[in-house]
Amino acid sequence: MSVRYGLRLAMACLALVSLSKAGLSQTKVAIVSMQRAIMGCAEIKKAAAELEAKYKPRQQEMEKLQRELASIQQQVQSNAGKLTPAAEADLSAQYQLKQRELQRMDDDLKADVTAERNDILGSSGKRMREIVQKLAEEKGVDVIVDEPTTLFFKPALDLTADAITAYDKAYPVK
Repeated sequence: MSVRYGLRLAMACLALVSLSKAGLSQTKVAIVSMQRAIMGCAEIKKAAAELEAKYKPRQQEMEKLQRELASIQQQVQSNAGKLTPAAEADLSAQYQLKQRELQRMDDDLKADVTAERNDILGSSGKRMREIVQKLAEEKGVDVIVDEPTTLFFKPALDLTADAITAYDKAYPVK
């Protein structure tokens, strides 16, 4: 169990315990899956497609390098015993150089994608929390619990689709 999940669960339990003391029958509770809500927004879908398109050339370059590595490996295997020690050493050096280059490219790509993805999700997450808060006020809901921390709920309590619709309306895709 992750620390974040444990904290969410503890907060949900504390909220429900405090509400039960205040009169749970008067308290209106709803559920939202923040992850599904954020990932379901048109803005995020568009950003994901743009991210994929932006980094596709780098992925293709890495695929080309992988093919080159496979070609070198095939040359070594098909010419085993036929190559001079100098030719074997040259192919081995080429292979190691391309392998390091591929590893660097992979590390750089992962870091760039992760950083950009985190920026996008961070700003969208903040906006979604604001939308969920407004939605709670509009619907007269006292507590909204994130769905992953909930063991059971009636589907009628789920406001995730409403949150997606409200987000898409507040932040239309351009």
